[in-house]
Amino acid sequence: MASETRATTSDRMAILKRFVVTLVCMIFFEVTGLIIQLSVLFQFGYLFVTKKRSEPLRIFCNNLSQYGYRIMRYSTLNINKRPFPFAEFPEDDECDEPVKQVQFR
Repeated sequence: MASETRATTSDRMAILKRFVVTLVCMIFFEVTGLIIQLSVLFQFGYLFVTKKRSEPLRIFCNNLSQYGYRIMRYSTLNINKRPFPFAEFPEDDECDEPVKQVQFR
């Protein structure tokens, strides 16, 4: 695989602006990770007690994981569309469909 480095046509001010936006996004990413971790603990506790999953929490976490994915893609210079709070939060139709049945093996 060939490694390629490309020069940018942007000025340094535009690069600095994107860097600042990336720093803000990385703060949101850390908060997102914490919310996902707490949601996982709650979901497993709920599943253990009731033997069924919380569907609203599952959908919320699916959207939240898509949001974290977008932040990482933006931060690593793989996409140009800014993530939330600079753009819309991912909707259900933009996320991968969750599996119908969760398996425990």
